[in-house]
Amino acid sequence: MFKAASRSVARASRIASQKRNLSIHEYRSAALLRSYGVGVPNGDAATTVEGAYDIAKKLNTEDLVVKAQALTGGRGKGHFDTGFQGGVHLANSPEEVKSLAKEFLHHKIITKQTGAAGKEVTAVYVVERAFARTEAYLAILLDRATQKPIIVASAQGGMDIEGVAAKDPSAIKTFPVDLEAGVTDAQAKDIAAVLGFTKHAQPEAAETIKKLYQIFNDKDATQIEINPLSETVDHKVLAMDAKFGFDDNAEYRQKEVFSWRDLTQEDPDEVEAGKSNLNFIKLDGNIGCLVNGAGLAMATMDVITLYGGKPANFLDCGGGATPETIENAFKLILSEKNVSGIFVNIFGGIVRCDYVAEGLISATQKLGVEVPIVVRLQGTNYEKAADMITKSGLKIYAVNELDSAAEKIVKLADIVQNAKQIGAKVSFEF
Repeated sequence: MFKAASRSVARASRIASQKRNLSIHEYRSAALLRSYGVGVPNGDAATTVEGAYDIAKKLNTEDLVVKAQALTGGRGKGHFDTGFQGGVHLANSPEEVKSLAKEFLHHKIITKQTGAAGKEVTAVYVVERAFARTEAYLAILLDRATQKPIIVASAQGGMDIEGVAAKDPSAIKTFPVDLEAGVTDAQAKDIAAVLGFTKHAQPEAAETIKKLYQIFNDKDATQIEINPLSETVDHKVLAMDAKFGFDDNAEYRQKEVFSWRDLTQEDPDEVEAGKSNLNFIKLDGNIGCLVNGAGLAMATMDVITLYGGKPANFLDCGGGATPETIENAFKLILSEKNVSGIFVNIFGGIVRCDYVAEGLISATQKLGVEVPIVVRLQGTNYEKAADMITKSGLKIYAVNELDSAAEKIVKLADIVQNAKQIGAKVSFEF
């Protein structure tokens, strides 16, 4: 049971961590790289079929690559909702590019990362094909253990780096970066030396590494992944593909970068939650969780799992919860048809418990909530909140102890779930 709880929390933690980072499309990353003098293949992106055709004509070459732009890995091996195979194709003419753009644009691509839902292709990236003699892997990441940047390098690029790590861990080298010194000339040369490039390309590779770190530092990036970083047949160093992530906390500093956010690539409910300053992440259980604070969210999901339940979401209303945000939170939770119970676990420090109670009562009345609600409120104005809930006459169960509250919502949600399975409806009385 404890292992199951640990897995649940770890999963939610990973997803929550991902929400801290803005991801941008490959063509946006390429433009950013180009602005810092990093070599990338010639090309541009288009959001229309005719636009893709025009780019191909301007490139004036028979060696073209057309890439579907969706925020997912594994596009080359993906397939579309139309049955068309592959999100990365070679083309020999503007007419072929036009044909591929029709297959890509505004269709959903399904990859191992997207699952069956897929992601809509909002643009196509048309570039001149560059012929590589060597493909390497390079990434700049934040190391949680040291709270410092690290550079990860491997001569085995152009493939799944997790697969490389599993088969040959020694093929991957890591280099910690000193925050004050940054990437020095000597360190850049050391990193370039492990990429498998010829001596002709290593000086440019070292300069590229320094430029990548400059982007990482200047733009508050959390991840820069170049796979592959290639040496071409004429010894040029090009970033053939790029994946960037940026710290959401730096949005106020990075207005341009955050203007590149593509909301079509995100869950609509999670986007809507962000408008109310709610952190909402869907899971696969049946118990909706409304809490304040990430730590309390982890503990709440853990204790629900401990008593045999499965969280349906991670919903953190933070420290600025108002009756309005509580109501919006309920709307999001109830948008999931599989929810058969709601657990509200609020510690009233900055948040006033009576505000939470007001929001709960309003949401229950306005939305016609039919699933059981178990509430555990502790802290500021707790007594007032408890009195409001009691006098409301609504079917909201107030429980003081966390374990007792979790055990109760799991049992009540199970009753509702079992009733749903046989087409019955249950009603709860105090």
